[in-house]
Amino acid sequence: MRPQDIVILLKKITDKGRNLLNGQIAKELGISASEVSEALERCRMARLVDNAKQRVNILALEEFLVHGLKYVFPVQPQSVVRGVATAISAAPMKDRIISGNEQYVWPDAKGNMRGAAITPLYKTVPTAVANDSMLYNLLAIADTLRIGRVREVEIAKVELKNILAGYDVK
Repeated sequence: MRPQDIVILLKKITDKGRNLLNGQIAKELGISASEVSEALERCRMARLVDNAKQRVNILALEEFLVHGLKYVFPVQPQSVVRGVATAISAAPMKDRIISGNEQYVWPDAKGNMRGAAITPLYKTVPTAVANDSMLYNLLAIADTLRIGRVREVEIAKVELKNILAGYDVK
């Protein structure tokens, strides 16, 4: 697995990403079409998508995000920079957690917040979330699962479960 595999899977479960072709997903995420195809093949082998590489296995994805993400793609906060809010500093987490002075951002010169830099799962994430609020929420939850303390992670699990419950599992 590579970090962009998670970004692609999360895009595929958003309202804007459900029915997109690989080329369209690539364009919206700023990833090459061949990389999207390779990522979905890796996800098929890991049983995170069906054999046709169209339907995301929500239960497996949730299990991986909750129990494996922080070990496979660990992150440490870096120096304070300008960027796009993430983790507990972004919706839906910021509405449930009072973070005080602790702010986390994906580094981005066009960002509107200053905080400790968190390396995004893929370099194009700060741009890709600009037009997809559901993807933004999912990636912020994923970052909370990667970096959060016990209480924050528990809240992130509930938020993730609520979002994934809306995915059509037929």
